[in-house]
Amino acid sequence: MKAATLTFLCLTTLTLQAHASSPDAWATYDKAVLASCTKASGLKDSKPVGNAAQFDDRVGYTALLLQGQYPQKHMKGAQGTELCLYNKKSKTAYVTEWDSIRPAGKAN
Repeated sequence: MKAATLTFLCLTTLTLQAHASSPDAWATYDKAVLASCTKASGLKDSKPVGNAAQFDDRVGYTALLLQGQYPQKHMKGAQGTELCLYNKKSKTAYVTEWDSIRPAGKAN
């Protein structure tokens, strides 16, 4: 009887560990990524472009593209794009300008 109980406990533990994160946990994580990336961004009124790219845990980062306006006066409110990399372990966001991702304007 003890062996059956031990086996049941082991299988239960393994089953619980095999489950993926809940939708609520993902929503909380996504909010943390967005908040951290928005705070690290140099853009005014920055907003995400699409969804975040979730890299494998071995990589340790989530990527998020942000768009907003450059706050500097000489930029005269020009649109800007930044790529944010969010480090899952340290919960730190790093941003870099990524304006080259936007398509060039059409020639008349």
